[in-house]
Amino acid sequence: MNEPSGGDLTDVEREALHEVELGVEHLHRAHGHLVAFHHSTGRAMDHLATAERRLREAGHEGAANRLRDEYLPRGVLPACDDEAAAGRWSYDVLETFQATFLEDAVAFGEEVHDRLADGRRHVAERQQEREWKARAQDGE
Repeated sequence: MNEPSGGDLTDVEREALHEVELGVEHLHRAHGHLVAFHHSTGRAMDHLATAERRLREAGHEGAANRLRDEYLPRGVLPACDDEAAAGRWSYDVLETFQATFLEDAVAFGEEVHDRLADGRRHVAERQQEREWKARAQDGE
């Protein structure tokens, strides 16, 4: 597959594109961590809901009521000034990150790659690959 060489970019442009790619890749990793956080929080809440029932069965109404009233409906983050008092749940944190910062940063990365490198990705790695292959062919 013949790909443009990326030789039309300056070293600084290539480095800048590489940093944008790394930043976006790390945001995707952060997204994965938020998905795991959301799933772990959900499982924890399922266990607490089960604990509420078990505490009630064991006659510990006060503890069961605290779980029901203070922890199960509560969000993982405090409410923002204009939000309901219960706070933000993990799905809300995840969705907000996806719909705002992640989408915006990915779009920015695509825009920069389109403008500087005709949409080509991994131009720094392609340059390195060409250099290492040439070096191997030359026996250096």
